[in-house]
Amino acid sequence: MQEDFHYYATYSAAYLAGYSHEECLDICYSAQFVDLCTVTFLAGIKAPLKAATTQLQMEMMDTRTDIIGLQDITRIWAPFHFLPRDLYATRGKWRPKRYMNKYRLICGPNGQLIKDTIELAKGKPVQSVGIAMHVMADTWAHMNFAGTPSLVINNTTNEFYEFVMKDGVEVRQKIKFQHSLSSPDDLENSVYTNSLYQRNENAIMNLGHGRAGHLPDYSFAKYCYLPAWDEYRFMIKDNPSDYRHAYAQMIYAMKYIRGEINEFKTDTYDFEAIAPYEERIDSIIRKRQLSASEDWKAFGEELSGQKIPDFDVNKYRDKDSPFLIAFMDGAIAHKGMVCDKIFQSGNMLAGFVREKKR
Repeated sequence: MQEDFHYYATYSAAYLAGYSHEECLDICYSAQFVDLCTVTFLAGIKAPLKAATTQLQMEMMDTRTDIIGLQDITRIWAPFHFLPRDLYATRGKWRPKRYMNKYRLICGPNGQLIKDTIELAKGKPVQSVGIAMHVMADTWAHMNFAGTPSLVINNTTNEFYEFVMKDGVEVRQKIKFQHSLSSPDDLENSVYTNSLYQRNENAIMNLGHGRAGHLPDYSFAKYCYLPAWDEYRFMIKDNPSDYRHAYAQMIYAMKYIRGEINEFKTDTYDFEAIAPYEERIDSIIRKRQLSASEDWKAFGEELSGQKIPDFDVNKYRDKDSPFLIAFMDGAIAHKGMVCDKIFQSGNMLAGFVREKKR
């Protein structure tokens, strides 16, 4: 997902869950900051590097892809952006352990780890709530990809088709991919940027949804493609439906964290909370645009009657800032919990060091 959902949509979800305007701002800032808290940022303010929640492209270019390097990558991308749905998943026929370990890191909603994530955030500062909302939202957007470099899991073919409306009828349109990071996606002609094909199993280009470009990050996108992990059989990804579920589940989860609900259950959504705004929310989600930030911002401001400032990554540059301390503590706790669960499952791809404190 992008800033439009992690920041502005998360603000409105938090407000509908009962948080105050000030709390909503801290929650949505934390949710978006997960995409920007890099080693480079932390080193610049002399903060603990193990609190990193993402990696810059320049950082990844210098990352090794031996077992130690792969563990470093997986410790960031699996907990925060591609939370595994089932660490004990099996396939219908025999697979080598190396394949199964990566297969079990495939992201998806409503697994045990998202329940653990939400329960971990309960009783913690609102920064942990924002982190949990980022993770939850990404389980919907990034489903069917894994937060570890893997050709046999994350690769796709170029057979991508987008479902678009023409003259009131949904039609299937061929997607064209380019590899120029400086060129924006061309939505009108279904031209998107994706990562270059690399036949090396552990190449960084095979991390997450790079082979599908930004398609998983656009709420309007409904498309079909052939994923490697499913023997290159056609699969339909319906982002409008998935983003709607993500939004309703975030509201439900935050009501649980606030104490309004006694038990968090997976596959449960607060559609009642969004019912009065159903048409508005659906129109934002389905609108074909590179960013829905302005629409989500307007909706959030109408809900609360307050201004939502634009996101500023430099808002907190002091490592002793109470906000940053709470964010880093929450990030380290979440990373430690997820990596420990992966290790307990017998999977060494995230290493075996449980990080509990700064």
